[in-house]
Amino acid sequence: MINRILQKMTKIEPHEIRSVILSFAFIFSILASYYIIRSVRDGLASDWSDAELSTIWTVTFLISFLVVSFYSYICSKINFKYLVPGIYGFFSLTFFAFYSLLVLYPDSNLIPQIFYIWVSVFSLLNISVFWSFMADIFNKEQAKRLFGFIAAGSSLGAIFGPTISLLFVNRVGSESLILISSTMLFIPLMIAILLGKATTIEGSSESENDVAMGGNFWDGFLEFLKPPILKNLLFGIGIFIVLYTGMSTFVYFAIKNILTDIDQDTRTQIWAGIDLAVNLLAVFTAMFGTARLTKRFGLTVTLPLVPFIIIFGMLVLSISPILWVVVGLQIVRRAGEYSITKPAREMLYTTLDREARFKGKSVVDVVVYRAGDIFWAWSFTGLTQGLGLTLGAVAGVGSAFAVIWAYLGYRLGKNFDAN
Repeated sequence: MINRILQKMTKIEPHEIRSVILSFAFIFSILASYYIIRSVRDGLASDWSDAELSTIWTVTFLISFLVVSFYSYICSKINFKYLVPGIYGFFSLTFFAFYSLLVLYPDSNLIPQIFYIWVSVFSLLNISVFWSFMADIFNKEQAKRLFGFIAAGSSLGAIFGPTISLLFVNRVGSESLILISSTMLFIPLMIAILLGKATTIEGSSESENDVAMGGNFWDGFLEFLKPPILKNLLFGIGIFIVLYTGMSTFVYFAIKNILTDIDQDTRTQIWAGIDLAVNLLAVFTAMFGTARLTKRFGLTVTLPLVPFIIIFGMLVLSISPILWVVVGLQIVRRAGEYSITKPAREMLYTTLDREARFKGKSVVDVVVYRAGDIFWAWSFTGLTQGLGLTLGAVAGVGSAFAVIWAYLGYRLGKNFDAN
């Protein structure tokens, strides 16, 4: 009966249930852990000016470049079955170290900035590794049916994480939330091991998981820039992500500036509240709506859907640039990204080989993403502090880029559906 209900509501076949449930628990645990420290990180941002934060984002890009290069090297040298669990174990240990440093040196200005940078690197790489693993486990047809449901685990985890922050930040303080988060990262480590044994990978043998992928640390960058570049799927996804970061950076800076005069713990609560609202909106869409949307309309409609909504959101904001419009746009944008756009975007990787999925994808998801961050961060700073544009005027500029974003989503989705 349970199998029939799952198949009816979520399109999961009986033989896929174990892998899907493990995948669901996997992303739930990593997102819960991340969102506990995300609100701590974002609360720190209001201590810095736009130029200071743009500088921090620039350093984040450089660190991301080094980390992804090292990650590609690790992919080449370590047995595949140890790769994914090892990533989460490593980040867990680093956050234990940051907790100790923040407690021992509470007046340091440098340690919070390094912590902000490291959480930003973790936020992208840990999700990239997870979805690389998913694209390795499930094929193109399965991805259309299952990725939306699995992505709902991320929304539930992203509800659980901010809830923990909201409930405990006043009792234990922001620093202790880092300790809770780092401890929770041992959960996905164990799930990754179990999931590796329960995989439904097609066309791969056990021996393939017992060896490293081989190659060099620059392989991921070569995959991203492989000619002909205009037909390179990784390059197309990269440009799509750069345009996405433009929308997210604009809204992030706007909210950050509004919260400048509020204390750290209150900022943590506000950011956690936004996270909670986003993921309450996203969870049911991802669990029960995304699969139906992709099966019925394909990625030709699914990928450009949220960018199309953002066009109108930016136009509304340009006319009425007030706080609650910015907050509303943030909630709609992120909820749509988590429940619709991201699982649809991850489906594109199922058509690539393992090296492109792990090495090339990490370049797109981390280095290209952070390059977009610093480009748009300095652009926002130039428009506001340099040219003196108002929030409404910048929103008008953003709506034009949202049109390009929507069109690129349409092209990527159309090519996927045609193959």
